[in-house]
Amino acid sequence: MLSTCAAPCARTPVLLGRGSKTSGGRALRRANAARKSAAPKMGRDRRICAVRADAALPESELEEGEIQGIEGYGAISTKPATPLLDTVNVPAHLKSLDMDQLKQVAKELRADLIYNVSQTGGHLGSSLGVIELTVALNYVFDQPEDRIIWDVGHQAYPHKMLTGRRDRMNTMRQTDGLSPFTKRSESPYDCFGAGHSSTSISAGLGMAVARDMQGKSNHVISIIGDGAITGGMAYEAMNNAGYLDTNMIIVLNDNQQVSLPTQYNALNQDPVGALSSTFARLQSSKPLRELRESAKAITKTMPVPVQEVTAKVDEYARGMISGSGSTLFEELGLYYIGTVDGHNLEDLVAILQEVKATRSVGPVLIHIVTEKGRGYSYAEGAQDKYHGVSRFDVATGKQKKAAASAPTYTQVFADALVGEAGKDDKVVAVHAAMGGGTGLNHFEKYYADRTFDVGIAEQHAVTFAAGLAVEGLKPMCTIYSTFLQRGWDQVVHDVALQKLPVRFAMDRAGLVGEDGPTHAGAYDVTFMACLPDMVVMAPSNEAELCHMMATSIAYDEGPSCFRYPRGAGIGVDMEAEGVVFANPGYEGKVLPIGKGRILEQGTDVALLGYGTCTNRCLEAAATLREMGVSVTVADARFCKPLDTELVRDLAKNHGALVTVEEGSIGGFASHVLQFLALDGLLDGNLKVRPMTLPDVPIDHGNYDKQINDAGLSASHIASTALSLMGQKAEAMEVLAAVTSK
Repeated sequence: MLSTCAAPCARTPVLLGRGSKTSGGRALRRANAARKSAAPKMGRDRRICAVRADAALPESELEEGEIQGIEGYGAISTKPATPLLDTVNVPAHLKSLDMDQLKQVAKELRADLIYNVSQTGGHLGSSLGVIELTVALNYVFDQPEDRIIWDVGHQAYPHKMLTGRRDRMNTMRQTDGLSPFTKRSESPYDCFGAGHSSTSISAGLGMAVARDMQGKSNHVISIIGDGAITGGMAYEAMNNAGYLDTNMIIVLNDNQQVSLPTQYNALNQDPVGALSSTFARLQSSKPLRELRESAKAITKTMPVPVQEVTAKVDEYARGMISGSGSTLFEELGLYYIGTVDGHNLEDLVAILQEVKATRSVGPVLIHIVTEKGRGYSYAEGAQDKYHGVSRFDVATGKQKKAAASAPTYTQVFADALVGEAGKDDKVVAVHAAMGGGTGLNHFEKYYADRTFDVGIAEQHAVTFAAGLAVEGLKPMCTIYSTFLQRGWDQVVHDVALQKLPVRFAMDRAGLVGEDGPTHAGAYDVTFMACLPDMVVMAPSNEAELCHMMATSIAYDEGPSCFRYPRGAGIGVDMEAEGVVFANPGYEGKVLPIGKGRILEQGTDVALLGYGTCTNRCLEAAATLREMGVSVTVADARFCKPLDTELVRDLAKNHGALVTVEEGSIGGFASHVLQFLALDGLLDGNLKVRPMTLPDVPIDHGNYDKQINDAGLSASHIASTALSLMGQKAEAMEVLAAVTSK
């Protein structure tokens, strides 16, 4: 596979002060395109070259004992030797090291990170890109008194390693192990939990304001990437920070992954350039900044026209603007320093020290340029920069992915959407910077002009889809369940209240294993099914997913949604279940709205499943039958409109009813119980037990272990049914079998 890189590296001018040109996200590029054209060009021109993902480092660059793939380090098929890093257990241990030793720590940290993630899987590329930044931050600032907030948390692995958790890196993403994101309960060095993007500046500003109100003097530093900064919340926070003029530091980590990946050349030259480095150091210097702050204070006492002229002269002197106006960061009120080579440890330390020592008040943004996957050639050469990886072989870069017995629900969703789009040219797809995770990159291969990536902007994605629906298109707004939480106001106000036929495909519904509670889809049934006119569905298997896709596309009377889990399906015979292979894609059949189905008929107890939990109901029924219990298993299919005829039949013909769902309290069971109560079906001898996710977050780890901890396994379902029927001893026996495993 080929990817692109910039080689030789272009030297980007460093621009300074409250506002500047940047080379970050698309929005920033567009906002400053005119000014960039006037900026001085330094260094070599940027050229595009092809880099094979499996390319080895040139033999001439390898030192004795070095292997392909890792820059400047020996073979690490076993855990690498890290003698200096071994002396660093907490950030304070970095304080006595000189610059050469800090660079050695960074080198050892990178090698150790690669080895550890190769054993566990996880987020590698982002973490490799911030090795030098992490060392510099921990050297300059005093954690945990100084607050360092990592946006999203994908890049926080080196932070964990330098803050007392290195010996537990082999437990990353495992049950009872380290969280893949920052987590307050895990360490005092994790001052703010993460998982969703664009939150760090808001949280940091809140901490900085609280510090000032309490008369404290600690520093607050928010680190945000060029992807996360495209989220609207980041701009809201920067705007507020500029207005409050609160002293805090924002580090914009620009790995340029928004457009073409970059790779620096091998000519031993600084990626950004000596002149740029000098400018950055000069503008961050304490005397200059304090002089400017004093000058501004004096200028504010002058007439407004004089203030405006003075400000423009200052900006022109630094080459920041063309005659058309100032830059985005200037308008937001941030003091801008950049761009800075994020892999030049010496520059990073010098700039951070100067900013830390400055007494002037106001938010400072330091724009650093880094390379995602830095130092591991297979990551540098891969299109996704090894953003998220399974376990892999360090020497070859080959990932060790287990063979799937069935396609994933995400793959089936994408193929079903391809099939529907082949029949209807009004079908379009919308996602929020998750083309790979949602499967829409596959859809885009067939229908590029009908695929819209709106960036990390779920609110915009929902209302954008609403606009498409107004004009007669059929938008499939595809967003992880956990991320749709961020756009719920738009679902309510812009879609549901207007009864617009926007379709919502909610991937990663339910528990998600190693990614933990920040990415679990626990609440979507609750917050979607409470909305008027919203059709809410959940498939029990991959064939049902195809049918619900077809049903959603066909339904034009209002909004609809369906949820489906992470991971592989159960391996049903798609053709036997009524799915047509369209070549390309799948074509499901349109289901009658609000109608469930009976899968197995019995007389004693009814198990009513919603979504993939229905399969565990079938497993529980098999256990119960062996114990002499006659069981009915029903697949609800719809939460809204609820199949009241089916629910009434189950209630009248069974002494006990158990509802099962992989969602929070307030979801499917609440709708069932509401109907049962209003219909008078709870006034007799019927016994009902709702089984939902518990009212506590389920920590990351093995999925089956999570289901067991949540009390939603097949054994828990069988035990609940037995308990309802008065067979307490048998119920305990079934649960004891689970505990003994």
